[in-house]
Amino acid sequence: MKSNSKLPQIVVIGAGFGGLSFCKSFPKGKAHITLVDRQNHHLFQPLLYQLATAGLTEADIAQPIRSIFQNRREDIDVLMEEVTKIDLEKKMVSFKARCCLPFDYLVLAFGGQTSYFGNSEWAKYATGLKSLDDALKIRRQLLMAYELAESETDKARKQELMTTVVVGAGPTGVELAGAFAELAHTVLNKDFTMIDPAMARVVLVQAGPRVLPTMPEDLSAKAEIQLKELGVEIMLNTRVKNLAANEVELLMMGENMTTKIRAGNIVWAAGVSANSLTKSLGADLDNAGRIKVTPFLTLPKNDNVYAIGDIVSLTDPKGQVVPGVSPAALQMGEYVAKSICKEIDSLNNLKDSKKTEKPNKPKKPFVYFDKGSMATIGRSRAVAVMGKLKMHGFIAWMAWLGVHLIFLVGMRNRLSVFFSWVYSYFTYKRGARIITGVSEAEQMMPQGLKTQNAMPEKILNT
Repeated sequence: MKSNSKLPQIVVIGAGFGGLSFCKSFPKGKAHITLVDRQNHHLFQPLLYQLATAGLTEADIAQPIRSIFQNRREDIDVLMEEVTKIDLEKKMVSFKARCCLPFDYLVLAFGGQTSYFGNSEWAKYATGLKSLDDALKIRRQLLMAYELAESETDKARKQELMTTVVVGAGPTGVELAGAFAELAHTVLNKDFTMIDPAMARVVLVQAGPRVLPTMPEDLSAKAEIQLKELGVEIMLNTRVKNLAANEVELLMMGENMTTKIRAGNIVWAAGVSANSLTKSLGADLDNAGRIKVTPFLTLPKNDNVYAIGDIVSLTDPKGQVVPGVSPAALQMGEYVAKSICKEIDSLNNLKDSKKTEKPNKPKKPFVYFDKGSMATIGRSRAVAVMGKLKMHGFIAWMAWLGVHLIFLVGMRNRLSVFFSWVYSYFTYKRGARIITGVSEAEQMMPQGLKTQNAMPEKILNT
């Protein structure tokens, strides 16, 4: 550790958009920062669905945290650890494998986790999408299902293996459903000889009356049309009643009836809650476990502890409910960096003048600047809203590509993703269709869906 004990000690938990934004925004030399994350990489979550659908590799959308600050910030230490306890009174953070770390300021940016709305047992049947491991698991299961379908002789089982259900029609669900349909109908059908691409089903389930409910209604309608053009089956006003191995039981609320869908893959994109660490802080939480922070992003009883990103529940002075999206986390990180920097400067000035009164908090509370939202639906298909400007189709798709390339961390990642997209656009191919951990993938398949005959040796060894 390069810690300078004479400088204020800042501990940042979480190297997502908020934590990284804070570290990059904080001026050099004013404090010593320890950035803690249980992973060794920063993940660009908006492109995680492309890893899950074989469009990109994990190296394209993730950057080692140490490499981001290597030889640039001597005042920042990176610690790969899992936080087990936060003692706000003693100003200590405890870890799973090593001793405690003291802090003068604490920035909580540990992000969200998949929420199954109180049905945690569903997690083993429907994978969420929050990490590289989640995305690789989804990709492995999807590709494995098609491999099994290729050698399956029973038509009913073949149909089950080639059916994918996506639960939740927010941006992640819409992007997944569009990419799954495109993958099945324009890519995988060329890889196999015994599979009829027309049998591939992608079903998108949404509890509300429309897809992309946070977007304007006209853009939701455009998105629904574009999804249907790709062959996605959309079930609105339908919620999940129960999940079992390769089976979704649905309640169609308008008709007050239930139906079951057998599917080789079920993906959960319906809910996000705050990391469970928030429950140990003694702060007021909302129904999703998010911290009800002050207008200055501090905990109400601890003005040296800040929370940013997905774990925050806040309505700003303009009446905007701050959403759990990456632009909000980036803005919060910058705001908190300025706030702590100003307080440190004030404390230093007080020491120089030998005064003892405590410096005031910044006069301006955090205000979220909404730059708009967008979702891609497939090749040349997307919807976007930026202020009063609404776009759909190819123009929105180009805007989506540009924005995501700009915010992707690392020049190597930007170039790699750009050339992957260009290759896919002109060849209708995706290069990340490698299955790893085949034996594990087979074990994850319920016995009833496995092909009755042993898989060909050439498939198992590829």
